[in-house]
Amino acid sequence: MGLDERTVCFDRDLEVEAYRFKGVMQKFPNHFHEYYVIGYIESGKRRLSCKNNEYTIGAGDLVLFNPMENHTCEQIDQNTLDYRCINIKPEIMKRAVHEITGREYLPQFSQPVAFDSEQSSLLCELHQNIMEEQDDFKKEETFLFLIEQLLDEYTLPYSESIESYLNTEIKEVCTYIEEHYAEHITLDDLSKIAKMNKYSLLRSFTRIMGITPYRYLETVRINVAKKLLENGTEPIEAAMETGFVDQSHFSNFFKEFIGLTPRQYKNIFTNNKDRH
Repeated sequence: MGLDERTVCFDRDLEVEAYRFKGVMQKFPNHFHEYYVIGYIESGKRRLSCKNNEYTIGAGDLVLFNPMENHTCEQIDQNTLDYRCINIKPEIMKRAVHEITGREYLPQFSQPVAFDSEQSSLLCELHQNIMEEQDDFKKEETFLFLIEQLLDEYTLPYSESIESYLNTEIKEVCTYIEEHYAEHITLDDLSKIAKMNKYSLLRSFTRIMGITPYRYLETVRINVAKKLLENGTEPIEAAMETGFVDQSHFSNFFKEFIGLTPRQYKNIFTNNKDRH
């Protein structure tokens, strides 16, 4: 079996990332992103778990992940995965939604999978425009048309998208992790914040968030590390600043979550800056 291909491009006109995975067999663990993910399966069959629901996805299907929405997926058969996606930060999505609707809010995708979606061709067109570094006029037009169609077809009504309910104690635990991710955090620390015993915390946190507290911590660390690498921080420094015990531990987690090594991810942004 040949080596898989993984290409990532950051578009500075739209301020979005475009990923292209080809020939991938990797299993992605339970994790989340701080941004929206709009992806398209070109080939391959996968088992996707999102918010405690199971889906079988394949060629022609779109995946739609909201920020902080945990998910995991793995290959079902021996056919490798060919996959394209764009990643949109919340502030960029809010700006696009305001352009389209005149309202400032963060939309909420109502489902993580759109089977045989008619919007797949528009997503592929946008993805290709980004990868080929097309002029900003064409890209922006395609981007706004895509977001408009996704808003119409796959998001909750405006009134339901503004705020999602979250248990107060668990929210406090999430906030603590997000503020102290670089420190040595223990289950005892978190159980005291939540005012419950350790086992009750594990059960409640996992049920509400769909991810364990430890996996939540590791995901927060990886998301912060991505931002550091994007700004030119060396991988070893990013590992130290985000609380990983060593660079090897950091690199393994990063590759498991993102599909690229920290060095590969950093080079995407370094090379992009060199071209501008």
